[in-house]
Amino acid sequence: MSESPVTYYADVNSWELSDSMWLQIEPLLPKVKSRYRGRGKNRKHVGGRPPAERRMLIGGILYVLRTGCQWNALPKEYGSGKTAHRYFQTWVRAGVFKRMWQVGLMDYDESKGIAWKWQAADGTMTKAPLGGPKTGPNPTDRAKTGTKRSLLVDEHGIPLALVVSGANTPDGKLLEPTLEAIVIERPNPTDVSQHLCLDKAYSGAPNTTVAEIQGYIVHVPDKANAKKNVSVVLVVAKRIDGWLR
Repeated sequence: MSESPVTYYADVNSWELSDSMWLQIEPLLPKVKSRYRGRGKNRKHVGGRPPAERRMLIGGILYVLRTGCQWNALPKEYGSGKTAHRYFQTWVRAGVFKRMWQVGLMDYDESKGIAWKWQAADGTMTKAPLGGPKTGPNPTDRAKTGTKRSLLVDEHGIPLALVVSGANTPDGKLLEPTLEAIVIERPNPTDVSQHLCLDKAYSGAPNTTVAEIQGYIVHVPDKANAKKNVSVVLVVAKRIDGWLR
């Protein structure tokens, strides 16, 4: 009888960790600091609160990110929402989630293969009522504070790069930093031809030149014929929108 395939994703709910997924995540977390100091007879317990159970914390963080609930509404099975939020902020600063993204992409590339030949970039704006360093007035929402997320995906909508800025930042200005933010090594364009699909917000020589310098074959619909030229971009653009929401 053949063995069942390894499952890297949740079996039931999208925020639940399978054992195999946790085995990949655990080595990426910062090491737990020892609560003891010194050696031999001089070794002493320095006190402090015991560290929280980290698998439970990751589960709680994924629950909040996936469902959109507030931290203080986190189900008790995941422990304290305040604790989960504190660890989330610490791990974001430590680059833990970026490493998780990188490992996930490399695993996907090995098993499925990233479709580098056709890529697409686009941005979307969301509200940010609490403000912050990467926010700005949203020109489409009465200048309310918001953020813009610029995302690059492959042909199947797999996210390759993400840049966050103020909502008032034009899409074109975010193109270059987005292309430079790909989290894994991109194939050499001389070995694999790579097409980049953009909407009419990226039309104009400055934006296309930025992409062409990086080896892309750029596809941008003409403003006058945008409705006739959207077929190349439409499917991937819908997938981008799904990732950004």
